[in-house]
Amino acid sequence: MSGIRLAAPGPGWSVDADVVVIGSGVAGLTVALRCAAGGARVAVVTKARPDDGSTRWAQGGIAAALGEGDTPRQHLDDTLVAGAGLCDEEAVRTLVTEGPDAVRRLVATGARFDTDATTGEILLTREGGHHRRRIAHAGGDATGAEISRALVAAVREAGIRIIEHALVLDLLKDAGGRAAGVLLHVMGEGQHDGVGAVRAGAVVLATGGMGQVFSATTNPSVSTGDGVALALRAGAEVSDLEFVQFHPTVLWLGPDAEGQQPLVSEAVRGEGAHLVDADGVRFMLGQHELAELAPRDIVAKAITRRMQETGADHMYLDARHFGAAMWAERFPTILAACRAHGIDPVTGPIPVAPAAHYASGGVRTDLYGRTTVPGLYACGEVACTGVHGANRLASNSLLEGLVFAERIAADIGGAPGPAGEGVPAARTGRLVPPETRFAVQRVMTAGAGVLRSRQSLERAAAELARIEEEAADKAVEPGTDAWEATNLLLVARVLVAAALFREETRGSHWREDRPDRDDAAWRRHVLVTLRPDRTLAVSTTATAAFPPAAPPSAAPRSTA
Repeated sequence: MSGIRLAAPGPGWSVDADVVVIGSGVAGLTVALRCAAGGARVAVVTKARPDDGSTRWAQGGIAAALGEGDTPRQHLDDTLVAGAGLCDEEAVRTLVTEGPDAVRRLVATGARFDTDATTGEILLTREGGHHRRRIAHAGGDATGAEISRALVAAVREAGIRIIEHALVLDLLKDAGGRAAGVLLHVMGEGQHDGVGAVRAGAVVLATGGMGQVFSATTNPSVSTGDGVALALRAGAEVSDLEFVQFHPTVLWLGPDAEGQQPLVSEAVRGEGAHLVDADGVRFMLGQHELAELAPRDIVAKAITRRMQETGADHMYLDARHFGAAMWAERFPTILAACRAHGIDPVTGPIPVAPAAHYASGGVRTDLYGRTTVPGLYACGEVACTGVHGANRLASNSLLEGLVFAERIAADIGGAPGPAGEGVPAARTGRLVPPETRFAVQRVMTAGAGVLRSRQSLERAAAELARIEEEAADKAVEPGTDAWEATNLLLVARVLVAAALFREETRGSHWREDRPDRDDAAWRRHVLVTLRPDRTLAVSTTATAAFPPAAPPSAAPRSTA
C-alpha cells in the first residue's frame, strides 16, 4: 500500500461499523447523529471523554443570520472580508445560507441558547469582523459547553457506540486505495485496550485543531494535530496550514506560561470592552473602522506592534465599566478564570496577549467534506473547506462544523456499503521521543508565531529537521506520548514549509520581510502532501480549483 504509518503493534481487536467518526466535538457528533438517523451503524472514537474536545471551550458563540434585518448575504460579506481574499465564495455561501436552519436543528436536538425573557427569541451579540449582532450564545460565555452537553446527550440517547480514551493512529485502505477504517490505541482498561481497528466503509475526521504545536494556546491538551498527520500519512492533501489564527485576547499568565491558556472571549469586546496599553491608551482607535472589533488578525497584529513599541509583554482589556452584575451574568466563566489567577476584571483591567487559537487550514475537502482520499471525509477544524480563507471570522467555526457535518452525512447516505479488506500502509515512519513535543513547541513559538520572517522560518525548519534527524538514532517505544510528539513534529514541518512558501503577508500569516499582500502572485492556496520518503511536496492552486461540489447521489460508495 502507498503511504506511511506510525510504528505500532498490530491490532488485537476489531469493531465493524458503516461509518467511523474520529472526534466528539460539534462536527463529529453531528455527523454521527445524522448518519445514525439514516440507519447507518456508527462508531465514534474520542481521544478522552466525549466532552473533552475544543467545542466545550468555545465561549463566544455561533454565528448565523438569525436576527431581524440580518441576511446570509451580509454574513457572507463579513466572512469574505475577514478571509482576506482566500475564501472559496461557494463554500462561504453554503455556510451562511444553510447555517440558520442548522442552528435551529441544533436547538431541536436540545441545545439551549440564551433567550429574551419577554419574546423568547435567541439573544444575539457582536464579535470582531461582524457588522451585525448575529452571535448566539448560551450560559453567557459557555456556548461550547452547552452545545457539547446537548450533542453528547443525544448521541447517548441514540445508542451510538462511543470508544473513549482512544488515539487514532492511521487509516486503513483497501486494495483500491479507498478508506476502509482506522487503527487506534485505547488508553487504559475498558471494553477495548491497546491497539485495535474499526473497520468501516466511510471514515470521518473531526479531530479538531493542532494548537499544541505552540507553547501557549487556547486549545486543550488533546489538540495535537492527529487528524492532519493521519491524513498526510494516508496521502491526502492539506491546504493553508500557514494560516494559524492567534486569538488577540488570551489571559496573560506570565512569560513562562505554557500549555492551554484561559481565553477571554471576543464577545467581551463585542459588549464594549476596550484594549489599552499600560498608560490606558486605546491603541485600536484609528487602526480600523471597527476598532477593537476588527478581524482577529488585525487586532493580534496591533497588540503585538504595541507590545514591541512599548517593550511590554502584554496589553490590557478594560471592561471595568461593565459592573459586577454584568460580569456575573454575561461572562461568568471568564470572571471565574480571571479570579482564579488573582485578577478581578470588575475592579481592574485584564492582562492579555495573543496565543495560538485556531487553524484556518487543514485537510483539503470539497463542499461535501470529501478529501482527496476516496472514502475519507473531514469536517470541523481539522478540515479546510475554503470557508475561512486566510483568517477565520469570529464564531464561524461552530457553524462550519454543523453545516459541513450535515453535508457529509447526506453524502454518505443511510449506509456507505461494507468496508473492503483494509490494511495499514506497509512503510513505517520513525517515532520521536515524547520530550520532542516541548522542543517542537519552543521552535514553533520562536520562529512561526505571530511574527514571522524568512530568517525565523528557515531557522525553525532547520531546527525541526535536526530534531527529526536526532530521533533517527534513538530507539523509541511506541506509545501515546511518542505518537503525539511524532504527529506534532509532522504538522509543524508542514506549517513551516507552507509559511516559507507563501512570500507575502495575508490574514493571519504575517511575514515581516514581506509586509504587503500580493494578490497578483499569492491569491492562491498552498497545498502540501507527504511523499513516501517523508519529504514534503509543496504546490499552489487557485481558489476556484478546490475540488468541485457534487450532489450526494454522485458520491462514490464503498464496495467489498
